[in-house]
Amino acid sequence: MLPILISQVAVIAANFFNMVMAGHLSDEDLAGVAFGVNLYLPFFTSLMGVVSALTPIIARYYGAGKYQNIGYETGQGIYWSFLLAVMFVIMGYIFVPVILPLLSLAPMVEQVTKDYLFYCSFGVPIFFVFVALKNLIDAHGKTRLTMAITLTTVPINIFLNYVFMYGAFGMESYGGAGAGIGTAITYCIAFLIAAAIVLFMTPFSSYKIFRMMPKPAFHIWKNHLKLGLPIGGAIFCENSIFGAVGVLMTVYGTTVMAAHQVTMNFTTLIYMTPLSVSFALAILVGYEVGAKRFDDAKTYITIGRVWAVVFIAVITAFAFHFREEISEVYTSSPKILEILPMFLLYGAFMQVADSINAPIQGALRGYKDVNVAFFLSLVSYWIIGLPFGLFLANYTDFSYYGFWVGLIVGVAIGAIFLTLRLKKVQKSIVSS
Repeated sequence: MLPILISQVAVIAANFFNMVMAGHLSDEDLAGVAFGVNLYLPFFTSLMGVVSALTPIIARYYGAGKYQNIGYETGQGIYWSFLLAVMFVIMGYIFVPVILPLLSLAPMVEQVTKDYLFYCSFGVPIFFVFVALKNLIDAHGKTRLTMAITLTTVPINIFLNYVFMYGAFGMESYGGAGAGIGTAITYCIAFLIAAAIVLFMTPFSSYKIFRMMPKPAFHIWKNHLKLGLPIGGAIFCENSIFGAVGVLMTVYGTTVMAAHQVTMNFTTLIYMTPLSVSFALAILVGYEVGAKRFDDAKTYITIGRVWAVVFIAVITAFAFHFREEISEVYTSSPKILEILPMFLLYGAFMQVADSINAPIQGALRGYKDVNVAFFLSLVSYWIIGLPFGLFLANYTDFSYYGFWVGLIVGVAIGAIFLTLRLKKVQKSIVSS
């Protein structure tokens, strides 16, 4: 779990520096980059969730000692993950120019958002091949390798973003949109490093990835997507509600929208711990279930859940005490600093609920129980959380903070639902 956590924090650190660098260019650059991330991230991370179906699949084969299946399954995963990414980019080219004019953004904010997303798009397909390779590596428990890739590429990403945003070393300055250029180049570098590991390092080289790619097998794609789509759907239900709230925040003006986006960035950084526990549990539970050690799977789940809750409780206390200092790191705008500390407070408390929610999602993926989790996520976030937030924002004194109260309620109810589902799955395994 620890290497996964370091990797995730490093990735978010890159986004953190993007926001900080954009925030010190102008309010419009900060809002444009933040809104661009907010617009594409729910779809981007959902597709990553679909590709993550490879992790429990490979982990089960690895736990059962069926090594001959691993290279074949990974090759098929590379095919369909690349095609999904291409479809994602094409949809972005079609819909982003249609959506942005409808949101009443300031002209400069809209332009930064559009340019940022356009530049990022060039690296997306190759990045999803990297994600498939990353899942192969992680499923073998070699999470330190993916940590090493991240720790190598993130400083490169920050450096490139600085170069293209500020026009350093004689380069043209692209403002906030320059972060998209640096990000696309970094995606390609990450793929090249992962490909070298898979080609030349044991045990991955024995699977002959890229050397002997299998013919596309659509029935295998169907099996992968049958597991991956509900995972991606559950992630989309959670992430898209944040995106929807970000869109709804636009009516309150650039200052409120920027404060909201900064809070999303900060809470995402906190979320990396329960998310890393979730990833680790998907690997470990899948491995132990493949080896038919069901009691060990339950032990891992208990450890992961306790660790996530304790860590988030400490971080929430820290964020509560230092919320004003954290705000000043992100921006020097007096208008944003006036409201940002309260946003950060709501965001930190939301992560307390997420520290219960996320580990259970990972455990259920390890058990390959994903369809019900998707439905529960849909209900808790979109049928309960968002309408409640809309009510508070429009009919109470909470105003725009009401959306965050709705998010907290949605995540908390989702955690309750998933806890009950996990108990039922574990009981059914014991009885069978």
